[in-house]
Amino acid sequence: MSPQEPFFVGLIFNEEGEPVEATRVGEEPFYAIPDGDFRRHVEAREVDRQVIAHIKEQVLGMKEAIVEGVMQMTGSDDPFTRAAIENNIENMDRILDLPPGETELENLRLWLWMNGFRVTVDVHGEVVRVDMGGME
Repeated sequence: MSPQEPFFVGLIFNEEGEPVEATRVGEEPFYAIPDGDFRRHVEAREVDRQVIAHIKEQVLGMKEAIVEGVMQMTGSDDPFTRAAIENNIENMDRILDLPPGETELENLRLWLWMNGFRVTVDVHGEVVRVDMGGME
């Protein structure tokens, strides 16, 4: 990952419900996971990849309904739009590889937070649960 901030900062909590902080070790972004009086540092990229993989799995399970919904929202019914939407769904994990500034992270995080999105990780940075809130 390029030296940008962690993707899901402010949306990740430990198993006790304590917020996980974003930090850097050198130039690399890390999550600092509370473990009693200690903070365990885990590479942000690894945690973010786990979360995106979980979201992608959920979205792929509803892919056809999502594609149809987007097609209706945009008022389009051409096969090129359908293919573009399907491609974006199938490659959603590539969002983590975009250069800093290419995504509107603050708006996305706010939207996720407002919809009740919450990630729980253990002290080793393994995703225990992803609550999708109003998106489920």
